[in-house]
Amino acid sequence: MRIIALIKQVPDTGGERRLDLTTGLLDRDASDKIIDEINERALEVALAYKDANKGTEVVVMTMGPEDATGTIRKALSMGADSGIHIADASLVGSDSAWSAEVLAAALQREQFDLVVAGNESTDGRGGVVPIMIAERLGLPAIGSLDSVELSDGSVRGERATESGSMTVSSALPAVISVTERAAEPRFPNFKGIMTAKKKPIGVLSLSELGLSEASGGRSVVLSTQERPARTAGKKIVDDGSAAAQLADFLAAERLI
Repeated sequence: MRIIALIKQVPDTGGERRLDLTTGLLDRDASDKIIDEINERALEVALAYKDANKGTEVVVMTMGPEDATGTIRKALSMGADSGIHIADASLVGSDSAWSAEVLAAALQREQFDLVVAGNESTDGRGGVVPIMIAERLGLPAIGSLDSVELSDGSVRGERATESGSMTVSSALPAVISVTERAAEPRFPNFKGIMTAKKKPIGVLSLSELGLSEASGGRSVVLSTQERPARTAGKKIVDDGSAAAQLADFLAAERLI
């Protein structure tokens, strides 16, 4: 089986997110750049299957700037066999639809049984790219899985709903996405870190994918401003009227 895991380089989720006030886009140099945790969980689904089924090949694919190679190396150190890096300066600021089109074009060049991704990135929160990729590839899609069971010719898993959960399944090939409830990602060991340096990474440009910059969509930010500094809250001292003061405050803020 050949599984392709989609990964993304994002600003450290533990750091402060900032907008570039000139471009209106996320300032990706404001904090450390890491592989998105939700993508690590998606990769773990693939690696766990590989552990139990020798002969399985796991490939990671990302679309991002040149330094996103570090993100791919992290995934390779976890156990992936090879990487594919879509790197083109014209892709900066790509919207969800254009990102999905580019990734789908790269996937069409590959043989695979399953594409696995996180349900939404922590820097965008759109939650639509995996499904849009599946539509472009003409493949079945199962989104937001809390658990995944993969077999030779099918995939199934549990998805949470407002009233409980449901079991969903599909024949392969297919595209799936997982939630933060999916498998806990492993840590790279020393052997994995050393062997990652020797694993191949293919680099693709838009022209190699047969795509043109002119057809791409971009996120357009009309205005930006700094988040205002936090102001001191109102302190209520209970002199016998605290309950009334609290009720007045909640009513003034239209919270009751």
